[in-house]
Amino acid sequence: MARPPDPPPSPSPTAPAARDSVFRHRGFTAFLVARVVAVVATQVQAVVVAWQVYDLTREPLALAWVGLAQFLPMLGLLLPAGDLIDRHDRRRILGLSWSVGALCSALLWWLSGHGASGVGGIYAVLVLYGCARAFSGPAMQSLLPQIVPRGQLAQAIAANSMLMRSAAVGGPLLGGGLYALGGGELTYAVCCGCFVLGAALLRRVTVAHAGPRTAAQGTMTERFGAGIAFIRSRPIILGTISLDLFAVLLGGVVALLPIYAQEVLHVGPAGLGALRSAMAAGEVGMGLLLSLRPITRRVGPAMFAAVAVFGAANLVFALSHWFWLSCLMLGIAGAADMVSVNIRGTLVQFSTPDAMRGSVNAVNMLFIGSSNELGEFRAGTTAAWLGTVPAAVLGGVCTLGVVVAWMKVFPLLRRVDRFEEAARASEVQALGGR
Repeated sequence: MARPPDPPPSPSPTAPAARDSVFRHRGFTAFLVARVVAVVATQVQAVVVAWQVYDLTREPLALAWVGLAQFLPMLGLLLPAGDLIDRHDRRRILGLSWSVGALCSALLWWLSGHGASGVGGIYAVLVLYGCARAFSGPAMQSLLPQIVPRGQLAQAIAANSMLMRSAAVGGPLLGGGLYALGGGELTYAVCCGCFVLGAALLRRVTVAHAGPRTAAQGTMTERFGAGIAFIRSRPIILGTISLDLFAVLLGGVVALLPIYAQEVLHVGPAGLGALRSAMAAGEVGMGLLLSLRPITRRVGPAMFAAVAVFGAANLVFALSHWFWLSCLMLGIAGAADMVSVNIRGTLVQFSTPDAMRGSVNAVNMLFIGSSNELGEFRAGTTAAWLGTVPAAVLGGVCTLGVVVAWMKVFPLLRRVDRFEEAARASEVQALGGR
């Protein structure tokens, strides 16, 4: 298989385009508003689904199936999703994906309104929702570089991440409050409306920096394989993505929050929303700090330190029986995760040519989906076998173990100083110059 085309050189931070405000681009502003609305819907729905499933079953294993029901269709569809995103209008694909999300919210509203007592229908809807997410995730990541010039891409990524995390703070709080106020029917109706609004707002997004479309070469599998080969040929990118994958897969505690809210902390659905918002609040705070003082030196050590803090904070949360301390630890974990997301996103976007963004971001989404949805399955099954608190403690310890192992397996990532140096070092290794 031919080596993927080389990415264009990274822009200089002092390039003229980088000094202009990224918000001057109308397409970028419309894109952000649409994403905020959709993220709020996603966060609200996640809180309510988790609460309903656990409230109906009182079984940790039932929460494991929530993650698996979304992960399996994402796994099966990411290959065609990445290929279609590279060859078709990414804005239209994203709008269709959010429209399917609105349909899922409407179905969940119907199940709540008709007194469905089982969780089988909820799982079926989550499978459909996972299909939509297989397309929406890579489409969102691949669309952003087509909206702003490359010289402002880092600024756009930082602004995008911060606003998305802000929406992630309000979403869980809104979800818990709406559920306490009007139950599942009101909550899912709001989610449906948000998805519809987000899809409608995409019509105002202007795509002004899309690269020329090239004729598809080879089979779909070969084109997707090119994305995998691209990542494998750049050990720094592979190390960054895989570190985040295994850290969250083994150490994430989000799936266990409904159990902690009911059985450990005794704070109810509103408290569950606050717990989920606490992690997002930490992400927002760190996002604001990164926008003012971006990470430009010692990128590799910062990545490892952030993941280590993430694991340690989750470990303290696992043992906490105080609501304030639990919220504080989740906030710290969220802040550390924001550092990881910022470094990973910048490395991937700067090092990937536009013609391959769909395939590469589909592979990236596979890693993210594995860490989040499959991580929920791991957390739920481990809690069912060992108990909730031992499962959370084990996850924090495993995350710290991953940090130590990855520092040995990926020494080049450990020594990275600047983003530009990381891209050049990966290119050298891709060409065989080890």
